[in-house]
Amino acid sequence: MFTQKIKATLIILTSLFVLNTGLYAQKKSNFYIYLCFGQSNMEGQGTIEPQDTKTNKRFRMFQAVDCPDLFRIKGKWYTAEPPTCQCHTKLSPADYFGKTMIANLPDSITVGIINVAVGGSDIRLFDKDIYQNYDSTYTESWFTNKVQAYGMNPYKHLIDLAKLAQNDGVIKGILLHQGESNTGQEEWVNYVKKIYENMLSDLSLNSASVPLIAGEVLSTGDNCCSRMNTIINQLPSVVTTAKVVSSAQCEGEDNAHFNSEGYRILGKRYATEILKLMGYSVIK
Repeated sequence: MFTQKIKATLIILTSLFVLNTGLYAQKKSNFYIYLCFGQSNMEGQGTIEPQDTKTNKRFRMFQAVDCPDLFRIKGKWYTAEPPTCQCHTKLSPADYFGKTMIANLPDSITVGIINVAVGGSDIRLFDKDIYQNYDSTYTESWFTNKVQAYGMNPYKHLIDLAKLAQNDGVIKGILLHQGESNTGQEEWVNYVKKIYENMLSDLSLNSASVPLIAGEVLSTGDNCCSRMNTIINQLPSVVTTAKVVSSAQCEGEDNAHFNSEGYRILGKRYATEILKLMGYSVIK
């Protein structure tokens, strides 16, 4: 009798373990994570307006740095609300990327972002082999403070956060907005290719299931860098799983940065590219 009770208890415990494991696996597979990196336009420079602060628990952010004023701790998930990058950045394309994703995906899907971007940075600041040559591109405190917040190595900071986040969900894509600091440099596409391939390798990801989506720089008005868009649009010829998002009709607030509405449009376009690759039509 005693032996039978032990066997029955073991069967129940085993069943509960299998059930819980299955539920966890299902929950994890329904959490889509996207890595965001680049320079100031990915950080976000748009004024945060009331419409931008509307949140949804299905859109999450993995906090990149400690922000005591915002009651956020590095390496913790929060319902996404701008700023989604550093403590005092503003509206980013990542915000409306996430909002558009959850509006068009099944209710069972949650979307999370990790945004590690550095205003003013050369793309090679994210090259893990030579980043030291670019972490002091500017000597002004506004730049060095940003890099210091990421331990002087933004690439490693992003990868470390991503590895933690993989315990909770599945990385489904990488979003890039950068190029202003590399305007005119034809080698930019190869710099990006190396960084993308390093990310895939370091996170044990497959390019076929983790596309790279890059955005054009500001192209309207009297801008600093629109000639870089010709180079950015060469990226898919070098990285076969890359797509480029147009910045047409995305207005600027100065000669380098988009205004709030420009960020909203750009973010929706990032989401549209991802959703198309997933077989979804954008209706919202």
